[in-house]
Amino acid sequence: MRLISFLLWLIAATLVSPASAHEVRPAYLELRQTAPDTYSLLFKVPALGDQYRLGLSVVMPEGTDDVAPPRAAFLDNTHIQWRTLRHKGGLVGQQISIDGLSATLTSVLVRVEDLAGTVQTLQLTPTKTSFAVEAAPGAGEVFITYVRLGVEHILLGIDHLLFVLGLVLLVKNRWMLVKTITAFTVAHSITLALATLGYASIPVPPLNAAIALSILFLGPEIVRSWHGGSSLTIRSPWIVAFAFGLLHGFGFASGLAQMGLPQTEIPMALLSFNVGVEFGQLGFVALVLFLERSFRVLEIAWPAPIAAIPAYAVGSLGVFWTIDRVVAISIGGGA
Repeated sequence: MRLISFLLWLIAATLVSPASAHEVRPAYLELRQTAPDTYSLLFKVPALGDQYRLGLSVVMPEGTDDVAPPRAAFLDNTHIQWRTLRHKGGLVGQQISIDGLSATLTSVLVRVEDLAGTVQTLQLTPTKTSFAVEAAPGAGEVFITYVRLGVEHILLGIDHLLFVLGLVLLVKNRWMLVKTITAFTVAHSITLALATLGYASIPVPPLNAAIALSILFLGPEIVRSWHGGSSLTIRSPWIVAFAFGLLHGFGFASGLAQMGLPQTEIPMALLSFNVGVEFGQLGFVALVLFLERSFRVLEIAWPAPIAAIPAYAVGSLGVFWTIDRVVAISIGGGA
């Protein structure tokens, strides 16, 4: 897998800090109609601590007034705003936009619920910063939106991708790789469902440290396999993939929870988000294998020192993230 060094350098080049794997979090806008002309607004924006937040703001259509003074607070690295709005005739057909979104790398998950309980769900991006409130949203909106969010979450989750890359580097037999990736998928699907449905939970700071430790663990195992060594991980990688997959599932669940998942849509959102995660993960594995095959067919070989970069980089980044996250826990008192 010598070509993987190029891919790994590409991933490493995107890292600004060890915590950057989950810094590009989506914002969440919820509008719930409470009377023909009245709506309650909830707007969650990613923040750093209780001082800094992304410069995003909701731009309502002309003629919209606040019924009461807006309220806002910082909570769990999120800035939350509550408003009660009135717009004569309601908001159907009206345009709502997010100011400042085009200058970010994030997205905004939007949910609009009318008096009849009909829900419109969509995603705004830096290239699509506004939407029109619909009278009869399409039935597949929730599924499509959360599939897209699942793909986005796994592709922006550098630590998750690095763990998957470590598995691909470790497992040389293609059938065993299928079993290993399947075990990882089954495991994180289990804990994603358990955590999202409220049956289990892990505090986020220790969870992130444990995920970093799982990446650190793979580095030495890859090097050992390259030197002909043996271990449980090398003989039965699917067992290790399953065990660590349980941890990564809690990580996916924390990302889903940060999107403001509405209770009434949990089954569909959970299913479609997990489908999106799998699409992103399998697409990444397919890309790695395609590149590996392409370099082999083209008979392009990397010098030995460069060929060793992937394994050492996986372990080194795992060490870096683990130390950083453990220190963050210590400074924050384990909160």
